[in-house]
Amino acid sequence: MSFSDYIVSRSLYIWLFFFLNFLVLLGKSQKADIQVKVGVVLDTNSPLAGLSLRAINMSLSEFYNTHNGFKTRIVLNIRGSKGTVVGAAASALYLINKRKVVAIIGPGTSMQAPFLINLGNQSQVPIVSFSATSPLLDSLRSPYFIRATHDDSAQVHAISAIVESFRWREVVTIYVDNEFGEGILPYLVDAFQEINVRIRHRSAISSHFTDDQIKKELYRLMTMPTRVFIVHMLPDPGSRLFKIAREIGMLNKGYAWIVTNGIVDLMSSMEGSGLEDMHGVLGVKTYFSRSKELAYLEARWRKRFEGEELHNFGYWAYDTATALAISVEEISNVNMSFNTTKNISRGDIGTDLDDLGLALSGPKLLQALSKVSFKGVSGRFQLKNGKVEATTFKIVNMEESGERTVGFWKSKVGLVKRLGENSSSRLRPIIWPGDTTLVPKGWEIPINGKKLRIAVPKKDGFTNFVKVVKDANTNALTVTGFCIDVFDAVMRQMPYAVAYEYVSFETPDGKPDGDYTKMVHKVFLGEFDGAVGDTTILANRSHYVDFALPYSETGVVFVVPVEDKREKGEWVFLKPLTKELWFIIAAAFIYIGIMVWIFEYIADKNFRTQKKIEKFSNVFYFSFSTLFFAHKKPSTSIYTRALIVIWCFVVLILTQSYTATLTSMLTVQELRPTVRHMDDLKKSQVNIGYQRGSFTFEKLKQEGFKESRLKIYNSPEEMRELFLKKSSNGGIDAAFDEVPYVRLFMAKYCKKYTMIEPTFKADGFGFAFPLGSPLVPDISRQILNLTEGENMRAIESKWFVEEKYCQDRNTTDTPIQLNRDSFQALFMIVFGISLLLLFIMLSCRRYREGRGNMNGAPHDNPGDGPDDHMLLFLLMLAFRRYQQRRGNIIVAQPNPPDDGPDGQDNARDTQNRDFNEGGEEASEEGNDETDDIEHHILEVREGGSVRDGDHETNDIGKVSEVPMVQLQRQKSQSGLVHRRSKKLSSKTMPLRKGLPPLRMHLA
Repeated sequence: MSFSDYIVSRSLYIWLFFFLNFLVLLGKSQKADIQVKVGVVLDTNSPLAGLSLRAINMSLSEFYNTHNGFKTRIVLNIRGSKGTVVGAAASALYLINKRKVVAIIGPGTSMQAPFLINLGNQSQVPIVSFSATSPLLDSLRSPYFIRATHDDSAQVHAISAIVESFRWREVVTIYVDNEFGEGILPYLVDAFQEINVRIRHRSAISSHFTDDQIKKELYRLMTMPTRVFIVHMLPDPGSRLFKIAREIGMLNKGYAWIVTNGIVDLMSSMEGSGLEDMHGVLGVKTYFSRSKELAYLEARWRKRFEGEELHNFGYWAYDTATALAISVEEISNVNMSFNTTKNISRGDIGTDLDDLGLALSGPKLLQALSKVSFKGVSGRFQLKNGKVEATTFKIVNMEESGERTVGFWKSKVGLVKRLGENSSSRLRPIIWPGDTTLVPKGWEIPINGKKLRIAVPKKDGFTNFVKVVKDANTNALTVTGFCIDVFDAVMRQMPYAVAYEYVSFETPDGKPDGDYTKMVHKVFLGEFDGAVGDTTILANRSHYVDFALPYSETGVVFVVPVEDKREKGEWVFLKPLTKELWFIIAAAFIYIGIMVWIFEYIADKNFRTQKKIEKFSNVFYFSFSTLFFAHKKPSTSIYTRALIVIWCFVVLILTQSYTATLTSMLTVQELRPTVRHMDDLKKSQVNIGYQRGSFTFEKLKQEGFKESRLKIYNSPEEMRELFLKKSSNGGIDAAFDEVPYVRLFMAKYCKKYTMIEPTFKADGFGFAFPLGSPLVPDISRQILNLTEGENMRAIESKWFVEEKYCQDRNTTDTPIQLNRDSFQALFMIVFGISLLLLFIMLSCRRYREGRGNMNGAPHDNPGDGPDDHMLLFLLMLAFRRYQQRRGNIIVAQPNPPDDGPDGQDNARDTQNRDFNEGGEEASEEGNDETDDIEHHILEVREGGSVRDGDHETNDIGKVSEVPMVQLQRQKSQSGLVHRRSKKLSSKTMPLRKGLPPLRMHLA
């Protein structure tokens, strides 16, 4: 033996020794780990279940490789469900009773879950499912059911957001007829109700349906007007559905299809032609954030399983196994055995459920699962209310080449184009069925469907609105009227063609089949597709149908007769003015007489010497004579003249207004209603008329009118006949009807009737359609276009012709009278001016008397006209200021004339010339009295002398009044009146200090 052979032989023993030591150490480490049994119930023959099992095994392997320090190890016990509910139940029972598993992963479908959930709840074994998504499972209310995924109800708001964004008003739901398909329906209904969308029909497709049965159901859906379909199925029945739908033309232009994640999440499991059949379909897909954990898992998966794609349920299965491994480690110190009480005496009547024990670790494991939180490949794994919540979905558009992302839905935002957006927006452009980008309107009248059956009321009167005539031989209907013309015009303006026909709402013998409420209810029951006519929009009717916008006037009013109330009788001349205004006018005349008395008493000496009876007669005769402008006697006081001018203006307005009002009362026809308010009708207990079949009957009873007092009429002519009879002869004294009918009645009989208060609210006439009808929005828009244009006026002129005299008729509830409000401002003006004149007169008199006391001169007697001179003086000063501002005042130099005779003569001549000019102008403008008046000039100087004829004074700062010209008035027609001329003594009064020397000239 060579040396090398010896070394090799000895090395084998050494390597064997080390290998045996490794096995011993490995066995010891295995004995240190706690083996925890976890059951798995899946359909092992299903590709989906096979992929999920591989994901679970991979998750546990990778988890324990990276967590060597864990004391527990999950040992999977896999049982096949054979794709049936019974198989799943038997497998779960075996795992609990025989294998004593502490938890079960599964089942694979929502149909298998209910029994397993109840079984887990009874044995305290948590049932953890990553694929049972039906919301109906929550109704079992088992705390031991853990949904390691989100349920189907999470996506309903994404679907409703899509429907709302395209303004579709009706949808049809197509679902598989089992727990999976039915579970989403209640949540869809609630979501659509929030956006006012109606589910027109629910189509249940059984998983056992043949292709012919599916085709028959789709053909039935084609006969409906709705073209928006929501599909909630699994891939197998879904692919069959879309294949048949494409064959019969339901994936052509005008259709819209939306599928849930039940199909979209498993598109990879569908056959190759599935994508072609779903071209143009929108889908809601579960969204997973592209994290590094997800990217690494996909890379390892493709490498390990030779390019196989991992889908959503694989992600959830992977995270489910990780969550269980973490939770089991949390309860490693808990007793994981079962408390079994075997029933020995059960005999032949017992079952395996009698031997079902309780898992002692169940409550602790359930608590650990509820608290577990980690970042998994499907996102943050954290349970809330026993399930994982979804906050984001992807919106995809199916194409032949695959799916294309057109947007996202976020729970707190809504639809967005990109995930980074925080405000709602529209989706990206979508390719719809028929390979078009034009958004389907959501409904259309089927080509192979019947026409819309539109009910019209059968009326015996008011045929201007609706008139139905049936041909006796052919039974063909001829429907005319205002409402019919409006509806036809609206339908012609629709952006698409709508086929319809009118159906008379009548009994077989040709009589009306009921009131309008009954006709509307027939639309609700589906006997008619709509109702057109003079149908009033009411709140109680809107519970059964949807109304388009109103197209007529609104309101309900009372109509009563009118009568001519022209004033007649011997005291009619007092009617133009109210009693209050008569008293105010009389008081004003007396007040003016008192003010005239005051002014004349101070200004006229002769007036004071008259007897009292003469004073009264003269003053009040003068005051009341202004009413006829017959005050011939001139007054002495200028204040009286000013007051009388203002008062004559007021009297002129009063007399003209009185004359016009009295003329109107005596000549113009004044029509007034016999009853002014509804309350008067209640008190009088008269008969009230209402139209047959109208809601006004119920309205009258609500207002408290007795039913025995209500009379029916069918036409304007019958209403007229009832008015002529009156209540005393079985007729009516008022009618209660809608404004359009009243307008029609008034067009014929407007001279004799009128409307009174109050006007009750009503929404007018509207077209009725079934609840949620997609026609309503489009028809409402066309009604707006029609009413705003000229076509509506043409239709109204065609059916409602109003007589010309009706447009100018004058109807009033109250007689025309003038009151104090019309003349209040005039009386206040007269009152204010009179007080102002009185104040000025007293101030001037007080000032004159004060100056007379300072100079020692005796008081002038009243009647000498001192106030007139004082007022003239004030006017001259004011005129001087005005002329000075305009630059027309000639200021004389204050140089005194020479002391010689020539200088004095020149100065006197100059004074005389100046005074003549000023005196003549003053006499022309201000002196209308019959007395001869001496004109004086005022010469004002700071210093020097003032001359007045033979008088000369050297007073400084004085005003001298110098007589210049004496005039005598011409004789009047009644005779020459001579008045004694008075010599006026020179009066002086001090000027305000600082008055500049000047000579005042009147230019």
